[in-house]
Amino acid sequence: MTDPAASSAQQPASLVRPDGPWTHRDVAANGARFHIAELGDGPLVMFLHGFPQFWWTWRHQLEALADAGFRAVAMDLRGVGGSDRTPRGYDPANLALDVTGVIRSLGEPDAALVGHDLGGYLAWTAAAMRPKLVRRLAVASMPHPRRWRSAMLSDVKQTRAGSYIWGFQRPWVPERRLTADDGALVAELIRDWSGPRLPDDKAVETYRAAMCIPSTAHCSVEPYRWMVRSMARPDGIQFNRRMKRPVRVPTLHLHGSLDPVMRTRSAAGSGEYVEAPYRWRLFDGLGHFPHEEDPVAFSTELINWLKDPEPDR
Repeated sequence: MTDPAASSAQQPASLVRPDGPWTHRDVAANGARFHIAELGDGPLVMFLHGFPQFWWTWRHQLEALADAGFRAVAMDLRGVGGSDRTPRGYDPANLALDVTGVIRSLGEPDAALVGHDLGGYLAWTAAAMRPKLVRRLAVASMPHPRRWRSAMLSDVKQTRAGSYIWGFQRPWVPERRLTADDGALVAELIRDWSGPRLPDDKAVETYRAAMCIPSTAHCSVEPYRWMVRSMARPDGIQFNRRMKRPVRVPTLHLHGSLDPVMRTRSAAGSGEYVEAPYRWRLFDGLGHFPHEEDPVAFSTELINWLKDPEPDR
């Protein structure tokens, strides 16, 4: 097992661009530079990671999707992994434009978006804001943004489950806690949020080290700061109104039954914002990271749905 104390000495390039069957490169989009890992040929499937992770969380799915005949691409979100750490631009509308900008930079007319956690929030947003660039939508462990907002404000149990987001509103303290003891809090969060099938030790230690790359912790919490602080501001109210626009592409919604962070009840009502075939899939015995806790089951469900010509069945 790798010693996490060595993370501070590890070069960020070797950490966020590990060797594998995939290819690493940078693409320009929306005024910034984004790192991607890609594998395979065929229709584009774009993967968006959540907190507290980076593109590597999709390593199993990249191989599975490539073997199934897709061009699988996992990107690092703005401020994370190998992507640019800009001083601003962490509101969901701009982050969603990062995603659609990368799709254009890859020379593709559209993509099937697969997002987890914060990446799921951005996938919902991109599908509503730039529907012509999103062919299909798959979201794991995250309700529709309007559903998320409503649950956080009106459901006491969801408010408690998302207490870490309220804690992110303090200045500087969250960043210091995330990087203290070589990212020990990252390991604690991942283990607390997982079901019985924990991600392996190598994965957890990799996420610890990635969080300790300078400025990553700050950039990782900025989207959550915006999501809470903007609730009563004009920009947040305007975003919430924009998200009334229904999603009009086939949507697969994936969720772990034991997810302690995003309650099943909070996520399950998201279908009301989809005016297209909508499929709900609950994974029994899995927590907040179903794609890592049971990558075979997750990838199989995703591939079968992507290949299904009648996704409303």
